Amino acid sequence: MRDAAFCTSSCTMTRTMGVLGGKWKLIIISYLGQRRVRFGQLAQRLSLISRKVLTEQLKELEEDGIIRREAFAELPPRVDYSLTERGLALLPILDQLCAWHGPVAPVEEVRQTAGAGQVPA
Repeated sequence: MRDAAFCTSSCTMTRTMGVLGGKWKLIIISYLGQRRVRFGQLAQRLSLISRKVLTEQLKELEEDGIIRREAFAELPPRVDYSLTERGLALLPILDQLCAWHGPVAPVEEVRQTAGAGQVPA
């Protein structure tokens, strides 16, 4: 659940944390990377997050212009998620955060680990 005080603060860091804060948002963004992913694939890959929380996080990221949700009028219903230009701009920052953490694992390995439903070390 989003705290409106964070999103309307005059402090840029506080506003940024209002958009990107939380346990799962950066992991979701990192997993999406340069590809389009269906909801079911996200839920399967990020198995440590409940479908309810995943749905909430995706909705918030979409509202903030970080991800794009594309629904197809098909049976069964299909929804694809991908990063917007604003979301893609975060990828180098996430790479820097992983590099800052140290030489524990290459950035691509961290993305694959997150994609396998494991929280990176």
